[in-house]
Amino acid sequence: MRKSHPVRRAVLAGAATVSGIVLLLSMKPASDPGGAQAAGGQIPPAAAGQAPQGGVNGAVTGDAAQTQYGAVQVRLTMSNGKITQAEAVQAPKGGRSDQITASSVPRLNQAAVAAQSADIDAVSGATYTSAGYKKSLQSALDKAKASSGASQGSGNAQTVTGDVAQTQYGPVQVRITVAGGKITKAEAVQAPKGGRSDQITSSSVPRLNQAAVAAGNAQFDAVSGATYTSAGYKKSLQSALDKVPAGGGSSQGAGSGAGSAQARTVTGSVAQTQYGPVQVRITVAGGKITKAEAVQAPKGGRSDQITSNSVPRLNQAAVAAGNAQIDAVSGATYTSAGYKQSLQSALDQAGG
Repeated sequence: MRKSHPVRRAVLAGAATVSGIVLLLSMKPASDPGGAQAAGGQIPPAAAGQAPQGGVNGAVTGDAAQTQYGAVQVRLTMSNGKITQAEAVQAPKGGRSDQITASSVPRLNQAAVAAQSADIDAVSGATYTSAGYKKSLQSALDKAKASSGASQGSGNAQTVTGDVAQTQYGPVQVRITVAGGKITKAEAVQAPKGGRSDQITSSSVPRLNQAAVAAGNAQFDAVSGATYTSAGYKKSLQSALDKVPAGGGSSQGAGSGAGSAQARTVTGSVAQTQYGPVQVRITVAGGKITKAEAVQAPKGGRSDQITSNSVPRLNQAAVAAGNAQIDAVSGATYTSAGYKQSLQSALDQAGG
């Protein structure tokens, strides 16, 4: 039998090797995660602003976002960490705003559910409403994320931003980090600035931050010479503490007394009415409202009389009903509507 020439054997071996490599490459899985992302595939769920995955259920109301044409506030309904419904509980109204709101809000609601995040496009012709919607939506998602973190273990650090507190010299807003039921860090993300305010802010805010961490609540002394900044700081700080989910925040800051770990104080978002803002704070224990109070209500002129007459009755009704489904007080229609709206916001935050 004729033997193969050595050169021929080398050529055949080389061809076989090349064929094997081609075959292996053709068997490479089509679903290459890196390739999919590089080709413009979806970003992983850990992206900022995305709806938190986990056991978040129920309604979550974002903070009211003020726009040039009025307030926008978004409420989400969550199921297993996903947005199942989005709605605007506040939106600009009156005149041309009615038409813009009616056209844009349903589309923004749909976009929020579809995107599962606040990364949605603005509706053409509704720039301000869209911006406010997205801001409030992000606030609701942040609250849901904080709630999800608390359910996974109270030892997890979580960051909560308080509501903006308006002062005579400018807004103050506080952000805190809470771990193991204690404030581990406090910072002012907004503070008065410009002119004399720059010096006061640079001197007082670091001391306020230290006081918040040391006290573990909002019950500390104002900084001398910075009365307004201190008052705004403490107000925003208390708002942040109210937002800390049960089991994750400071029991003192949340308003629960010693030996009453289940009690929790929550402050609802500000509801704007024709005669002034209304804001409700509730104490919840054992799944029931044990106390309700209005920390803001219309005042001045005729409003003083209406407020003094209606608010105590609304407080009693909230405790008796255990929810926001209470009757308006006769002669105080606007105050009652604002009270119920802020009360519902507080209940949403409390998970009720």
